[in-house]
Amino acid sequence: MTTLQRIRNHGIILLIVVGVAMLAFILGDFLNSGSSFFNRSRENVGVIAGHKVHYTEYEAAKDQLTEVYKIESGSNDINEELGMQIRSQVWQMMLMDYTLREQAQAIGMDVTSEELSNLCIGENPHQLITQRRAFYDETGKFNRFALINFLNSLAQEPETQEQAANMQQAKNYWMYWENAVRLTHMQDKYVNLLSQLLTANPLDAKYAFDARQTTVNVEFVQQPFFAVADSLVKVTDADIKKLYNAQKEQYKRTPNRSLVYVGFPIEPSEADFSEVEKLMKTLENDFQTKEDVATIVNSNSDILYDGRDYSETTIPAEYKEFAFGKGVKKGQYTELTFANDTYSMARIMECGYSKPDSVKLVLVANGEGTEDVELGWFQASELQKTIADPAFAGKKGSTFTVSSGMGEQTFKIADKSNPTPKVKLAILSRKVTPSSKTYGILYNEAKQFIVNNNSIDSLRQSAQELGLSVTPAFALDANADKVNDLKNSRPIVRWAYEATVGDLSDVFECGNQFVVAALTEINDGEYRTLNEVRAELQMQALANKKADYIINQLNGVTTLEAAAELFDAEIQSAEGISLASYRLGAAGVEPAVIGAALALESNTTSAPVKGNMGVYMVRIGEKTVAEGELNAEQEIQQLNMRTSYSAPYQAIALIEENAEVEDNRARFQ
Repeated sequence: MTTLQRIRNHGIILLIVVGVAMLAFILGDFLNSGSSFFNRSRENVGVIAGHKVHYTEYEAAKDQLTEVYKIESGSNDINEELGMQIRSQVWQMMLMDYTLREQAQAIGMDVTSEELSNLCIGENPHQLITQRRAFYDETGKFNRFALINFLNSLAQEPETQEQAANMQQAKNYWMYWENAVRLTHMQDKYVNLLSQLLTANPLDAKYAFDARQTTVNVEFVQQPFFAVADSLVKVTDADIKKLYNAQKEQYKRTPNRSLVYVGFPIEPSEADFSEVEKLMKTLENDFQTKEDVATIVNSNSDILYDGRDYSETTIPAEYKEFAFGKGVKKGQYTELTFANDTYSMARIMECGYSKPDSVKLVLVANGEGTEDVELGWFQASELQKTIADPAFAGKKGSTFTVSSGMGEQTFKIADKSNPTPKVKLAILSRKVTPSSKTYGILYNEAKQFIVNNNSIDSLRQSAQELGLSVTPAFALDANADKVNDLKNSRPIVRWAYEATVGDLSDVFECGNQFVVAALTEINDGEYRTLNEVRAELQMQALANKKADYIINQLNGVTTLEAAAELFDAEIQSAEGISLASYRLGAAGVEPAVIGAALALESNTTSAPVKGNMGVYMVRIGEKTVAEGELNAEQEIQQLNMRTSYSAPYQAIALIEENAEVEDNRARFQ
């Protein structure tokens, strides 16, 4: 179990799971059962490729990933944002796992137990294993012996309940990475198979070769769309509707809601400031004169006194000069000050001594066949107090033993930094926060706001009169974890999917403000409506009309010079243009114009061509055909190299997109 302790001791190590690795996750067969209870649709978080994801499976997967985060980060603090990431990652992993599993089963693909064993503990383990700091040696490199030792320790009999709990946590940690390796390898095998299937053919090779061989120098005149006044053309509803119907598949969407909300800041009142000031002044004399300062501080201060040693680099900046100035003496204190809504004062408990800033520790081997592990350098704040106290009090080269849930651990003090001046400082600090009375008053004001307003228009007007902002939130998915950047606002999303347009919500507490929301839109259709995309289509239809207008102006114009004179424009040029070209000189990305130019006979001028940014007339000189013969095999290899990475993963994304997925997570979040 020393390995798990090593992970915890490296609290600065963050969980790094990128790319495909994050898609590989132990989904297993958590609590799979044939009982009718598990088949009730209302108990399902979702259905993926025919597999019903029961909420217990989803919760188990979420809890396991949460534990992995805790172990690898060395912290039990899972904040709201990280919790949202974990929930999202779990669903994405499940989506990948079950869609890929369906495809693999259809073709008889699997990862055998022998393959998995070799990938996890073979001579060359998978990178997901070798990247785990748990299995590093003192040189910072993966050590297979450390891995084997860790696995052997999982078979030991625990002596206490705490050891049993830690051992189970270690087993779950290993199961996660073992299954991550299995799923990642399954994906690698499937992607490799797709790479072999998605290959260029001789026709592709010839097209790519020919596209580069023929080049031409192009001259052109451009009349941009913006040069035509909007008033000169007319876009009808029929034009917009025609575009909408032609492009409707581009406007697919998932159901969503839009709303507006008003925030009422939860801030302390003048009475709250007066109350805290009065308290601090009452404590001031005792803080400055009494011996038992720790009791006074720890009973009243936001900053507890634990006897820590402050250095010039770790002490709060406002007390640096006071604590490390000339003539500093034990018992000296500052006057009560107020800044940033905080009343505070400080007193020097000890001074005039020096200690190291950091210590280098080695975890001493605790059994035959094990090796010492160099843990690295630590400041006192990075260690548990039971380790920090003896580590900084002991001498270089000495050892000390501490007891924990993992049993007894012996550490060696390998080195210490040079001593620097230190002080012990008691800080009595109290930030002014809203009292329960103030909280109640503000809550009631928000409730009264709802009573006084029964429509969205009324809400907007009242908010303006109160000097409050009305903030919109658009297209909220049913599984959205929050509304914009509002903290703890998932309940607002749930409310929005139960409300009707025009409804005002109850009061929600979102971080440091109360929030009242009003539902403005319900969009449950499969496609965005014509009105929702009208502005976009209007611009597109306008460009089409302007193109027709410009082309009509060019009727009868046969030379670039005449076109340039007509539009008072310059003749521009672009050299070495081929079908493989991406840009038309300074005109930018214009594939239609490039294609039209290459389709011309040498020394001819085109008819007007509609491009992305305007209408063009182009003239080409002699086409140049490069010497060389098609090497189809080489050309195919080059084409395959371009698509070897993206195409297989695009195919997997398409499989996932086309899978029958029912997402009911909103019921459980």
